[in-house]
Amino acid sequence: MSQTVDRALSILPLLAQGPADLGQVAERLGVHKSTALRLLRTLHEHGLVYRQEDQRYRLGARLFALAQEAVENLDVREIAHPHLVALNDRCGHTVHLAVYEEQEVLYIDKVESRYPVRMYSRIGKPVAITVAAVAKLLLADLTEPERRTIAEKLDYPMYTSRSTPDAVAFLKELAVVREQGWATDLGGHEESINCIGAPIRGADGRVVAAMSVSAPNVVVTAEELLTLLPLVRRTAETISREYSGTNRPKKV
Repeated sequence: MSQTVDRALSILPLLAQGPADLGQVAERLGVHKSTALRLLRTLHEHGLVYRQEDQRYRLGARLFALAQEAVENLDVREIAHPHLVALNDRCGHTVHLAVYEEQEVLYIDKVESRYPVRMYSRIGKPVAITVAAVAKLLLADLTEPERRTIAEKLDYPMYTSRSTPDAVAFLKELAVVREQGWATDLGGHEESINCIGAPIRGADGRVVAAMSVSAPNVVVTAEELLTLLPLVRRTAETISREYSGTNRPKKV
């Protein structure tokens, strides 16, 4: 990377800690004040830094606008898909990606199992919100008042004997999921289908999507499926880093 560009970019994390004057910037960069001033003027011209009346510099509004625009244009499905395919290649089971939108949890991507027994889930179809692992992960990230409001409005169909029976049980399970950072659906929607899931987080740490691996009992037992949890969580963490932009290359 060009030394000038590297120095200019180094100013941004410095100012993220708070306003700084010319001398402080020059000292942090290890350059003469005239060099620091030239870099600051360039960043100021592009709206990335702003000079206050007290002559100290802070991050500019344009930087925040660019960040917001970038977030709004991120496509978690596009970022996640190759990782979901790679996970499917390793385990062979059905892999789902879901998001929470307008009071529903929707599948937005699916990689089919390599086994002949297939699941009936479809992209764009709402999931069984009170039992699905991805739904638990997405709702568990909401604030306690939000979780309670949603839980009290839901119906609790007993798909199987293992389905979540009521709001009290659902809130208790969401609290566990929030604490442990992963979720399961072991026969809660269909007796013969088990599922494990992990959250995908944005730069602010909030859950933006959830992914899961599902398999029927005739292919793998619930206990065997649970052994894949570390792999599922690592995949979700990898997607999270890429989505949030924290996969920064090391300097050489």
